[in-house]
Amino acid sequence: MSITKENVLHALSHVEEPDLKKDLVTLNMIQNIKIEDKNIEFDVVLTTPACPLKGHIEHACRNAIDLFVGKDVNVKINMTSRTTTGKNQLKGIKNIILVSSGKGGVGKSTVASNLALSLAKKGAKTGLLDADIYGPSLPLMFGLLDGRPETIVNEVGQDKVLPIEKYGVKLLSIGFFTDPNQPVPWRGPMASNAIKQLFNDAEWGELDYLVVDLPPGTGDIHITIAQSFPISGAVIVTTPQQVALADTRKGIEMFKMEGINIPILGIVENMAYFTPLELPDNKYFIFGKDGGQNLANEYQVPLLGQIPLIQGIAESGDQGAPFTIHAHDQIALEFDEIAGKVAQQISIIQNAV
Repeated sequence: MSITKENVLHALSHVEEPDLKKDLVTLNMIQNIKIEDKNIEFDVVLTTPACPLKGHIEHACRNAIDLFVGKDVNVKINMTSRTTTGKNQLKGIKNIILVSSGKGGVGKSTVASNLALSLAKKGAKTGLLDADIYGPSLPLMFGLLDGRPETIVNEVGQDKVLPIEKYGVKLLSIGFFTDPNQPVPWRGPMASNAIKQLFNDAEWGELDYLVVDLPPGTGDIHITIAQSFPISGAVIVTTPQQVALADTRKGIEMFKMEGINIPILGIVENMAYFTPLELPDNKYFIFGKDGGQNLANEYQVPLLGQIPLIQGIAESGDQGAPFTIHAHDQIALEFDEIAGKVAQQISIIQNAV
């Protein structure tokens, strides 16, 4: 019996996308089926290049073909992606992810930088916007203290700022335009206008994800961004101790307010524990235990990851080479896992609408 396209689609209709709870055929994720004798080739179009279940889905497709079409066929599967897009997207930017914390000093900029790098490593076109007007840290963390973006004229004659690209991520910060040794004494409206310009006057090009490193707290800049741009969701960064968790709750409640209503993608617990090099199997919970997990349970959102207290993470940022570029380090892999979960949550939320 010859193999038909209908045979292939029937087989793959038994493969469920684990997050979206529908089969791949119904979701239109099977494309470009080619059949030649006993050879079958098709594309599986994932909702994000950062999909953490890519290997699982490919394995399930092979099993389905084996079971419903035949064991003697040769199968070639091309795992591709088409990033799920938020509503009313900013030109060229499919998703905007806010990285927020209610309290300063919890490692929010470290998480934002490494999240952006991990998304880029997974093949997503990624940008990182430093929205901390009063204390921009991106120039230091990426070794760009002398960085000065170019200005270009676009196709309709507008002046646009070209983000600086490093480690595969497009970067923009108010720190590129100010003296790093001088304060930025701007009132709220001035800071809000500056943030809008960083979004609107930049030539970002095509991005799957724009990660935005917010300032700590719940001030004018947060509200300006939340109400002016289409946000896909927010990642919340905290440390385990109660004083940080109390401020973090305020930040979460801000995103849940009427008129803002930004989905919480999950919690990242930074400085979760300390493991000495000489005692690699030991964990010391210096700032408390399970604070991030309890907060995630309280708000019924995922705990995206727990990052330990490691001197190298801080040092790598100070040296202009964020930790995640060390591709095979265990903590770098932890950031990669967080990035996959963030992309996963965005796909789930957007496909539920």
